[in-house]
Amino acid sequence: MKIYHNPRCRKSRETLALLVQNGTEPEIIEYLKTPLDRTEIQELLMMLKMTAEQLVRKEEKIYKELYKEQELTESQFVDILCKHPILIQRPIVVKDNVAVLGRPPGNVLDLF
Repeated sequence: MKIYHNPRCRKSRETLALLVQNGTEPEIIEYLKTPLDRTEIQELLMMLKMTAEQLVRKEEKIYKELYKEQELTESQFVDILCKHPILIQRPIVVKDNVAVLGRPPGNVLDLF
């Protein structure tokens, strides 16, 4: 099991704690320190069954300043997620080939 984690995010910390409470020691990927590449983001999107736009945190300042008024393609949204990993919804938990967004943290219980 893997968790794409931001330790500064309360929901991400709560999700990690929930995984540990359920006997899992996930691989922790701090995606702000080690940004995901285009292929990794596309793989996560397929596992999440989401579009890149759905994975974007649109309330973040950087999104509002740079992209809010633009009509963007799927490919452009993937590029934005690569360039600005802070815009990735978090946390994302992956088990086998299934991924779940841990918002709310209880969503990850579906993986058990």
